[in-house]
Amino acid sequence: MIILGLTGSIGMGKSTAAKMFAEAGVPVHDSDETVHLLYAGQAAPLIEAAFPGVVVDGVVDRAKLAARVLGDKAALKRLEEIVHPLVRAHADAFVATHRAAGTPLVVLDIPLLFETGGRDRVDKVAVVSAAPEIQRERVLSRPGMTPEKFEAILARQTPDAEKRRLADFVIDTGKEFEATHAQILAIIDRLIGDKGQQARP
Repeated sequence: MIILGLTGSIGMGKSTAAKMFAEAGVPVHDSDETVHLLYAGQAAPLIEAAFPGVVVDGVVDRAKLAARVLGDKAALKRLEEIVHPLVRAHADAFVATHRAAGTPLVVLDIPLLFETGGRDRVDKVAVVSAAPEIQRERVLSRPGMTPEKFEAILARQTPDAEKRRLADFVIDTGKEFEATHAQILAIIDRLIGDKGQQARP
């Protein structure tokens, strides 16, 4: 089985790319979606213990939590030490299930793949990318986003140019949907066609 890591900086179109992989029949593990589930379950009491007052009715209030950790490296590190192992365990179970089923290709959608040392968990990496002006326009159109928040998020992420350099595949999302879709289908064809050489033992 081939494990493809899908990553990219904020606003680069990773969610759209992940959806296209799923629509093409490739199982996708979404780290962000897993975090949402954990914030309403297993992680909630652990986060409340570390950051009192951020859990409301048993669910982590993401806005309250963001206000506590954004710009505070120590607080962010504490949060990551709680959440990252839980997300990884969830992903490992996903991989194990599909490996046992003989699935030829799966995607791990990991926003901070390079930043969290996730490269060793995957066989190949696909990075979504677009021009800086497109990225900025996309991000600043999000509700509640400000230029300051955008810059703070970018500061935590490996620069796009470095991600592109480290990638096995670069998916250009700055064009039409059809162009992005064609790139993704080409990646799937290449990986499944070469699965004997590409897959982990």
